[in-house]
Amino acid sequence: MSSPISVATLLEEVRHSSIKFIVVTGGVCSSIGKGILIASLGVLLKEAGYSVLILKWDPYLNVDPGTMSPLVHGEVFVTADGAETDLDLGHYERLVGLNLGRDSSVSSGQIYKEVLEGEREGRFLGKCIQMVPHVVDVAKKRLLEYALRHNVDFVLLEIGGTVGDIEGEFFLEAIRQLKMDLGSKHVMHSHLSLVPFLNWANEVKTKPTQHSVMALKRAGLVPDCLFLRADTAIEQQSINKLSVMCEVKNEYIFQVLTAEPVYKVFPNLQAQNIGEKIQKFFNLPAIRQSDLSQWNTFIDNIARSKKTLTVGLIAKYVGSNDPYISVIEAIKSSAYHCNYQVKIVTIEAEKLEKESYDQENSESWKALKSVQGIVVPGGFDSRGVEGKIFACKWAREQRIPYLGLCLGMQIMIIESARSLLHLPTANSTEFDANTSDPVICLMSEQENITTKGANMRLGSYLCTLEKDSQAYNAYKTSTVWERHRHRYEVNKAYKERLQKVGILFSGNNVAMDLVEIAEVKNHPFMVGSQFHPEFQSSPVKVHPLFQSFIEVVACKSAKNTQCTLNKDFFGKKELE
Repeated sequence: MSSPISVATLLEEVRHSSIKFIVVTGGVCSSIGKGILIASLGVLLKEAGYSVLILKWDPYLNVDPGTMSPLVHGEVFVTADGAETDLDLGHYERLVGLNLGRDSSVSSGQIYKEVLEGEREGRFLGKCIQMVPHVVDVAKKRLLEYALRHNVDFVLLEIGGTVGDIEGEFFLEAIRQLKMDLGSKHVMHSHLSLVPFLNWANEVKTKPTQHSVMALKRAGLVPDCLFLRADTAIEQQSINKLSVMCEVKNEYIFQVLTAEPVYKVFPNLQAQNIGEKIQKFFNLPAIRQSDLSQWNTFIDNIARSKKTLTVGLIAKYVGSNDPYISVIEAIKSSAYHCNYQVKIVTIEAEKLEKESYDQENSESWKALKSVQGIVVPGGFDSRGVEGKIFACKWAREQRIPYLGLCLGMQIMIIESARSLLHLPTANSTEFDANTSDPVICLMSEQENITTKGANMRLGSYLCTLEKDSQAYNAYKTSTVWERHRHRYEVNKAYKERLQKVGILFSGNNVAMDLVEIAEVKNHPFMVGSQFHPEFQSSPVKVHPLFQSFIEVVACKSAKNTQCTLNKDFFGKKELE
């Protein structure tokens, strides 16, 4: 079990603390923005001077999302301490400016695993193991221990899924008990629910939200706040009806309207005095105002960005943007900081491969040839790899700015080995176990691993940068910490030959003797990182590699050879 300390002892410690919990549940359907809402509440509280942490309870039975396809559950976000987590933790980190750890992501699978392992070890002293109290107590203990360990003013908890999901019922029971144990002095329950507008009836419908709250009531919960997710403003008459039917005070019913860009949600919520009302709910002695000046400046900057850049995202997981959400947000934020909008063109890697015989008429190849910059993100197994190699070759030969992320760097090494070293069968052993030239190979410590979950090279590792490189020029420092999620590395046996044909290994993990960053010399910008820089990029503090990439794209687009980032390093000719 997680700790020998009893739930009762932990509850007593919390009662004597100033820790406040805000719980967010979701109703009617999934994907309505619980992660954005709870991050927005975090922004309002943090910008009012409070310390904040956020965690998520996910109802799925997987121990973590690490073994799930990105098309099933979206991006797998990686924390600094190496946890594979839900993509909502990326929202929390990016928007609120947090650095979360593995204890910020809890799944039903983790809870059940802990209970069953405890039962096998005899920790329950012969008792019959039940949902209540045993499973629910583990969830409660994790939350209480998390709060006490970090000792912040506010702990924000998102319960994933939708109220009514059978997998998440014990999480609701845990919250019901915590509200009873700690009262409104420590716990506020907020419910986000969809309020649809029916075009054919020309009216807003509150019934789905009423039924969602009924489902909560069946679980013994009446929310303290209602957040109404809608595309258009909801009339007061409908809000009054919801107040009566859902037993929520009128003043604690708020509207979360669709906003573009999404950052407008912060001032929109602030205009409804949500930060102040949260503080009043908890009877805090002095009401603090949230300072959103940096966010308002950023929003204004987006509005002033009129010119558009076109960046191609060479994708393997096509059908949803969620698998690449951190990458997409990093590209957009970097463009905004250069006063540009960005059009991200998703190009399916498999189509580039299948249609390579007819590059003049292929729509995917036309798209590739039209973009001003190319990003190749991470991914696993061989599907679409040859298409990514084609895109990399195009970027190198046509001098198109290229940013390779994890697999994207490995693709760059494979393409260079084939084209520059004239090794036509060069490959990664991930894609061809019998390749005669394994320029990318399995890490030695991975060779005997047979299970799939949480055993890659995960989390933050130190990277030392070489001076006189594009990477150093971007970071402007000699060492950085970056987050990893992979099993394969550059094969050291090929490094010297690759260096002779113009590959610079500009970032390295010295202790492990592993390549972290590679780049092509005499190219406007062709950089690949073995790590995932997107995980440490935020709207107001974009990652240096993304910023440098976008600046070069912008410079080449405008044929502006006076670009401040690159004019000294590349010289005017390189940017032409």
